[in-house]
Amino acid sequence: MGMNDTPAANRIHIGFFGRRNAGKSSVVNAVTNQEISIVSEEKGTTTDPVTKTMELLPLGPVVIIDTPGYDDVGTLGELRVKKTKMILNRTDLAVLVVDATEGKTEIEDELLHIFETKKIPHLIVYNKCDLLSVSKMRELVAENSGENVVLVSATDKRNISQLLDQLSVLVDTNQSQPLVADLVDKDDVVILVTPVDSAAPKGRLILPQQQVLRELLDVGAISIVIKPEQIEKTFSSLSRRPRMVITDSQAFDYVANHVPEDILLTSFSILMARYKGFLKTAVAGAEVINSLANGDRILICEGCTHHRQCDDIGTVKLPRWLEEYTGKKFDYKFSSGGGFPDDLSGFSLIIHCGGCMLNEREVKYRMKCAEDAEIPFTNYGTVIACTQGILSRTLEVFQS
Repeated sequence: MGMNDTPAANRIHIGFFGRRNAGKSSVVNAVTNQEISIVSEEKGTTTDPVTKTMELLPLGPVVIIDTPGYDDVGTLGELRVKKTKMILNRTDLAVLVVDATEGKTEIEDELLHIFETKKIPHLIVYNKCDLLSVSKMRELVAENSGENVVLVSATDKRNISQLLDQLSVLVDTNQSQPLVADLVDKDDVVILVTPVDSAAPKGRLILPQQQVLRELLDVGAISIVIKPEQIEKTFSSLSRRPRMVITDSQAFDYVANHVPEDILLTSFSILMARYKGFLKTAVAGAEVINSLANGDRILICEGCTHHRQCDDIGTVKLPRWLEEYTGKKFDYKFSSGGGFPDDLSGFSLIIHCGGCMLNEREVKYRMKCAEDAEIPFTNYGTVIACTQGILSRTLEVFQS
């Protein structure tokens, strides 16, 4: 997969924050060498977060996010600040842009406190340094001893290359958890079961299926992509037993009944939970299903927004499977897209999608919100495996 094909969820998310008119948009444009954001002397020109996926050397594939001023005022201003706070939950690297002619205020101090509380690596960028004397610039550096600080001018692009270098230093270059590459060897046969129904995207595979297939190709495994009804014919035509079968979670029941017990079986969603860093939490969360009571409130969340089908997994299938399995009725609330409820009180369980469209930081933020509220947190694939009575079997792939 080339850098241009890197999914947004797997890119480093770099957010630019600060007061209105500090020059955030100008700095973004200078850093990217593109006119991504509208620039004006008028305060509050950026009224909504502006997002751009791109290749930013020497960092590689990134998502650049230009945010509204954190000091915005009025009813609309409060909503804009709220949106900025939401962006912080998926920011891997924060850039605090300060007007060098005015210096830091309590607004910048509040943002720095948030960065530190959320453990977001950050850089302080003093913009408009072309308007300062050399002695004043030295004072700013001295005042910020111990902080990562760069003095730039978006106007003449002074020190922009230094800013990029500093961002590269702050980026976590540790290899992320693989989806499946560490579970197979070269020439292993792996069967991928991918239903093609009304919910499947026309002309393409969903993102987790694409990512798993690519990792298998990279490791040199032999991938066989089939529909559920082709399982028996596939097994009968193979001269070698497959290493494992990976299925869409919605087909668990059918697939589990047609795959021999001695062959490893899991799902794209369960692999994604491990990849995003919350499989252990998801398994623990699914264990509370048996103790739920009639009328308990359940929050079902999706990380993306899509047109609901008549047999939608989140709003229709999951509730049906839960109620068939437990013999109880529950009170459901649904959320989708970038939003996540601020108030989680009253919920007995949170069931999240695999999170393929969210970066790891945002998924872990949502998980932490649930943990702080002492609410079990799990995901679609884990719940489906539980309701089909095969959860322990789907986890054996991580124990072999």
